[in-house]
Amino acid sequence: MEKGLFTGNEIVVKAAIQAGAQLMFGYPITPSTEILEAFAEETLYHPELHLIQTEDEISAGFGVIGAILGGKKAFTATAGPGTVLMQDPISMAEAMRLPFVGIITQRGGPSTGTVIYSQQEVTLTCFGGNTEGLRFVYSPSNLQEIYDLTIAAFNSAWKYRFPAFLLTDGYLGKTKGEVCFYQPKHLIKTKKILGDEKTIVHIRNTYSTEEELFAILRRNLSEYQRIAKKVSRYRVYRKRKEIDYLIFAHGSVASACLAACEAKTNLALFQPITLRPFPRQAAKFWAKKAKKLFIIESSAGQFARLVKEALSGLALEIIEYQKPALGITPKEILEWVR
Repeated sequence: MEKGLFTGNEIVVKAAIQAGAQLMFGYPITPSTEILEAFAEETLYHPELHLIQTEDEISAGFGVIGAILGGKKAFTATAGPGTVLMQDPISMAEAMRLPFVGIITQRGGPSTGTVIYSQQEVTLTCFGGNTEGLRFVYSPSNLQEIYDLTIAAFNSAWKYRFPAFLLTDGYLGKTKGEVCFYQPKHLIKTKKILGDEKTIVHIRNTYSTEEELFAILRRNLSEYQRIAKKVSRYRVYRKRKEIDYLIFAHGSVASACLAACEAKTNLALFQPITLRPFPRQAAKFWAKKAKKLFIIESSAGQFARLVKEALSGLALEIIEYQKPALGITPKEILEWVR
C-alpha cells in the first residue's frame, strides 16, 4: 500500500489505471478537465495507454462504446451539459448491456451555469435517457472513496455488464489530500464482446417490434434486480439500537454531515454509497430506529426522491434541508438541526 497527496481528479486517473483502463475518450469541461489532462500525462509514461480528445461529449460516449465492443477497458469523464449530451450513448450502452464507465463531476445548471459544484445531476446520472435506469451509480464522500469506488465502478460494469458511474463534484475533484493506493486483489478481465473471426457475437441495437424490446427489457430488469443486492453499498455512522436523529446524505454533503455527527452525540448518518441501486432494505431498517429523519442535499429534492421511494410505507416524519448548487458546512447543519 502506498500513500500520496493528490487531488480528487488525479485520484480518479490513478484508480482507473489500477482498474485496468486502457483508453479514455473525453472533451474538456470544468470541473472534470483535470481528469483528461492527468490521463494525457500518464500516456507519456505508459505507451499502452491512449487518449482520444473528441469534438464533443456525444462522440466521447460513442467512442467508449466502440472501444468496449473491441474488448478495451475504456471510460470517459464529463459534467453538466456534457452529461446531458452523453445520454444517447449511455442509453445505448444500457440497452445493449455494455460495461460503460463514466466519471460525472457535478456542476450547477443551466448549460454554462456554474462550473464548480452542485448535486443537481443525481436524476440525470441515475435515470437519464430513454431507458429504465439500469446502471450503477457510486457517490463518494471523500478522496479515499473516490479511489475505492472508481475501481468498484470498473469491476461492477465488466462483471455484470451494466453501465457504471462515479458521481462526484468539483469540490471533491479539486480538493487535495492524502489517499492510500493499492493493487486491487480481484479485477474483472476484459474480453472482446463482439468476438473474433472464428466466433462472431451479434448484439442488437434496434428492434422490429415493441414486443421484441419488451422481452429484452423484462430480462434486463429481472437481472438488474437480482444483482442489486450484491452491488448496493451504504455506511451508517453511530450505530445504535435507538437513534434520536438520523440524517440521510450523500457525496460531499455526507462528509459535512459526518463531521456534524462527530460534534453532536444524538446525531447519526446514513450514507448511501450507491444511489443506483439504492440500499433500500438497509435504509428502512435504520430509519425505523430513528425518532426523526433529516434529508440534506445540494439540490432541490433529487436525492430526497430516492430516499422517500426507498422508505415508502413507513410512517415517519422527514424534514428536508436543500441548498441547490451550494455547499453545506457542518456548522450550519448543527444549527439547522437545533
